[in-house]
Amino acid sequence: MISTRADRASASRSQRQAPPFALLVVMAMAVAFTAANLYYYQPLLPALREGLSLSDTSLGLVPFATQTGYAAAILLISPLGDVMPRRKLIGLLSCLLVSALVLQATAMNGLILVLGTFLMGLGANITQQLIPLAASLSSPLHRARVLATLMSGLTAGILLSRLFSGSIAQYMGWRAVFWVAAAIALVWGLVLWRWLPTEGSRTAGMRYTALISSMFGLFRKHSLLRISAITGALWFAAFNAVWASLALHLTQAPLNLNLQQAGLFGLAGAAGIVGAKLSGRWVTALGTWRMICLALITLLAGALVMWGFAYSLIGLVIGIVLIDLGVFAAQVPNQVRVFAIEPAAQSRLNAMYMLFYYLGAAFGSAAAVHLMTAYGWPGVMALTVALSLSALLLHLAMHHSEERVTSTGT
Repeated sequence: MISTRADRASASRSQRQAPPFALLVVMAMAVAFTAANLYYYQPLLPALREGLSLSDTSLGLVPFATQTGYAAAILLISPLGDVMPRRKLIGLLSCLLVSALVLQATAMNGLILVLGTFLMGLGANITQQLIPLAASLSSPLHRARVLATLMSGLTAGILLSRLFSGSIAQYMGWRAVFWVAAAIALVWGLVLWRWLPTEGSRTAGMRYTALISSMFGLFRKHSLLRISAITGALWFAAFNAVWASLALHLTQAPLNLNLQQAGLFGLAGAAGIVGAKLSGRWVTALGTWRMICLALITLLAGALVMWGFAYSLIGLVIGIVLIDLGVFAAQVPNQVRVFAIEPAAQSRLNAMYMLFYYLGAAFGSAAAVHLMTAYGWPGVMALTVALSLSALLLHLAMHHSEERVTSTGT
C-alpha cells in the first residue's frame, strides 16, 4: 500500500499544485529527524570535553567539523539531485549517516569523534535533497507554503535535538545519544525509500565536473543568488554562534545548570516553527524583501537582549525566542526567491545558497567556542550582534539591486 502511494504520487506530480499531504508530512518529519543530527552535540559539549579529555581546540573542532561536513556535502553532493533520482541518492546518504553516528558513538578519542561528526555532516545532506524535491513538486503559487512546512520540520528537528540529547546524556551518557540517533536514522532511511516518488534525471548527460562548475556559473550569473547566499550566511553564523556556546554559558557559574536543563532551553526554539509558518503565510502579502527585513530586525533584537541579560534565565529565553523567530522567518522568503531564479536548476541553486549558509554556520560555531573560552559570553554576543547587524545592513544596501534583478526576470 505504501509503494502504491509513492507510485501514484510519482505519476501525478506534474498535475499537482503541491505534494500530496501524506507525502509532505513524511518529508517534513524526515527533514526534522535528519537535521536534528547536526545539533545533538550542542548541549553535549561539556560532557564531550570531560569524557574524552578534549582540549579547547579539539572541542571547537566538533561543531566546526559538523558544519563543514554539511557544507562540503552541499557543494559536492547536493548538485547530484539535478542529474540522478533523489530517492536513490537519499538511500545512499542514509547509509552514510547511520555509519557516521555509530562511529561517533564508539569514538575513543577526539580525532575519531571529529571524523564522525564530519561524515555525519555529509550524510545529513538528505535535508538538502528533500527541500528542492518538495519545491519541484509544487507550483510557484504553493511553493512558499510547502517550503514553510518543511522549514517547520527542520525547526522542530533542531528544537527536539537539544532536548533529546541533553536529557539522554544526563541519565545515560553522551554515547547513548548517538546510538539512539543511529537507530532513528536507519528507520527514516527505510521510510523515505518506500515513500518518495521515483524521478528521472532533470539535466541528463551532464558530467559531474560540468555539474559542479555550473553551480559557480549560476552564482556569477545571478546577483539575487549572491545577495541571498551572503546575507543568509551572516544570519546563520549569528544563530550558530549563540547555540554552539549556549550550553557552555548555562553550565558555568553563576547559572550552573545541568545538561538536561541546558537541553530544555531548546524548547524556546519552538519560536522558529512559528516564524517559518508565519513567513510562509505573509511572504506573498509583504514581499520577500520586507519579510526578510522584519525578520532580521527581530534577530538583532534577540541578540541584544541576550547580551544585556546574560545572567537572567528569563532574558536568555526571550532572546532565544526572538533569534529563532527571526532566523526561520527570514529563511523561507530567502529560499522562495532562490528557487524562482531557474526552476530547472533548483538543486544547484539551493546547493550554492546552502553552501554559504553552512560555511557561515561553521564559522559562527567555531568562533563562538573560541570566544567563549577567551572572553566569555560577552565576546560571543559581540560577534552575534555584529553578524546580525551586518546581515541587516547588507540586505538594506542591496535592496535596489534586488529590485532591478527581479524586474528583469533573472
